[in-house]
Formats: sequence, structure tokens, C-alpha cells
Amino acid sequence: MTQIDFDLTIGDIKIPNPLVLASIAGLTNSSFAITRSAGLAILGGYNLDEATIKAAKELVKKGRSEFAYDDPMPVIKNELGVMNATEIIAGVNARSSTLEPLLEIAELTHQEGAILELNAHCRQPEMEAIGAGQFLARDLTKLGEWIQEIKQTDVPLSVKIRAGVVGDVELAKAIDRAGADAIHIDTMDSGPTLIKKIRNATTLKIIANNSIVDYSSAHKMFSMGADYVSVARAAMAGDIALQEILAEVQSYQETVGWYNAPKHICAGGDLRGLTYCCTPVKDCPLHYVLKRAGITKEEYVRIKESFKGTKLGAGPDTCFGSMVWCCKITRPCPWRDSSLQDLGFSDVEYMQLKKQLAEAFLSCRNLE
Repeated sequence: MTQIDFDLTIGDIKIPNPLVLASIAGLTNSSFAITRSAGLAILGGYNLDEATIKAAKELVKKGRSEFAYDDPMPVIKNELGVMNATEIIAGVNARSSTLEPLLEIAELTHQEGAILELNAHCRQPEMEAIGAGQFLARDLTKLGEWIQEIKQTDVPLSVKIRAGVVGDVELAKAIDRAGADAIHIDTMDSGPTLIKKIRNATTLKIIANNSIVDYSSAHKMFSMGADYVSVARAAMAGDIALQEILAEVQSYQETVGWYNAPKHICAGGDLRGLTYCCTPVKDCPLHYVLKRAGITKEEYVRIKESFKGTKLGAGPDTCFGSMVWCCKITRPCPWRDSSLQDLGFSDVEYMQLKKQLAEAFLSCRNLE
């Protein structure tokens, strides 16, 4: 299959595609990861300090799989060396009850061109009792301080969380303010609705996790603002699920030009859907969404009209005389399509400009 450029990054690392192999305790190592069709494979979770290693060994006695090495650093370095010989970008999911080992692993992952994922997700009582895993999500001050210290190493940083532990949006905003690059969200029962809220409230790259088993489940997350989806259980049986999702995502990117294009605002889409909205002249959800985003009607119109210098400015026969006001390419419209044909303007070019317009709206929203 032709290599598709999705223009994806986390920090300064380019990611080949928007599929992530999630960390699975005791299973996701390099030999497992290199047989899966992910752009990013997050190894681990690894236990870094004496307390988490001891807790992991207790969990193993109870029948849970864990990576419980007495000296994890050489193991992780070797694993990253294996991953560097492949086209898959590596991440390291790490748990610790103290900061110092996280700084050490941050330096290592940065040197190896990998991504660090701070585990604020693990809900085993043995881990929470020592201040690791999900405990961090309940202590926003500590979590923010740790993120800031880790980012001093310049490592690209993701933070993995579980929905429903505390206020999800406030947690995501705290992670964003502290300087992390990405948030990996186990959405639990919240699904795409939570992804939409996080997309609207932060600048973070979003990795959506939980029950991603096929393209349909992945597409729901993408259409609400996820930059990536991560697969865990569906990857345990082999690579079929990842292969099928990737093929569909690549096809959508090739034919539509925007693999995670949002839904329309009137269909419940995230703020990026403003790119499809028409002039603010009728009573519709547009007005409510603009108010929530802190964008005035005048600013909304100004941003739209700033794109009239592009090919979107054409289309005199469309509803409002310009394609800046036109809808998603997958929604049939003879007037828009006729204008595109007259211009020799492809569906992909059209949607890529719509994506740029969406990014303009995100850049001017009020994140307070």
C-alpha cells in the first residue's frame, strides 16, 4: 500500500500513522510490538522505582502479568534499540512513586528518539497505595509539577489517564497547562463524547483508548477530535484488527484528505466543525458553540472571510457565494461540487483547506 503522510507528530517526533499499540502490562514488549501495524507502539508499563517494582511483584503473585525487573533501565534501553531498527515509533509507559526514575527514563527515551508516557492510569490498589498510577490523577499539583520537571528533559511526553477518576476536563486542562504534549485517554463508558470535550478544551494531541476494535469504533473517536486511537485487547489476538483499521484510515485520507475530519456542528461535532458552518443568520447550534468557545459572531465571520483569498473564496453559485461557508465533502451538494469541478479543485484539496480553517478557529478559542 502507498505510504500516506498523515502529518502527525507528538512533540518533535513524526508518527507514521494514527494507530497506537497501547501498553499492556507484562505483554507489550518489542517482540510483540514489531508484529503490529501501529505508527506508535507504547511499551510497558514498566515499574521504575523500588516501591512500584515491589508492588508489581505482589501483583504477579496474584496472577497479573507485569514487567517487574529489579533493574529496568538496561531492559528498556535494549527494547528501544530493537524498536529503532523498525519504522514504528516507540513509547515507554512508566510507573513510579518518585520523580527521579522518571527523569532518568525521560533522558533515555529522549536520547533514543522515543516518547515517554507517564502512567496516571493504573488502578491496582497496590499501585495507588504508594502514590503511583491513578493516584497521580487525584493530585493535580503533584502531577503538574512532575510533568513540568519531566519536560525539562525535552522528551515528548504523553500522560495516560482513565475517565471518571476526577473531573475529566479539568484533569486534561491541568495536563495541558503543565506542558505535556499528548493525553492518552481510557474513555471507559464516556466514549467519543469525552474526546469532544477534551478536544474543545485543550491543545493536547489526543490518543483515544477503550473498545477500539474496528474502523467504525476508531472513526467515531476521530470524528470527535482524536488525533490517534490506541488498540489493546483487539491487538492481543494478532494484527488483523490493526491492519483493517489502518487500511480504512489510509483510504479515507487518500479520498477525503482529512482522516479525522469532524462532524458538522449541527450533528454534534467538536469545535473544528465550525469550518463547515454557514453565515450566523439563523437560529442554530452555531451560536451556542461560538459562545462556549468565546468566539464572537464578528470574529467568526472575520476568520471565515480571511480564507476568501484561497480557493475556498470561489463558488459564486453556492448558498452564500463562497465555499468558505460550504459543508463537508461527504455531504452531497450540487452547487459546491459544480464549483469544485469548474475550478479543477479536488475533494482532497478542498478538505485540506477546510482543515486549515478549522485550525484557525481552534487557535482563537478561549481556553480559560
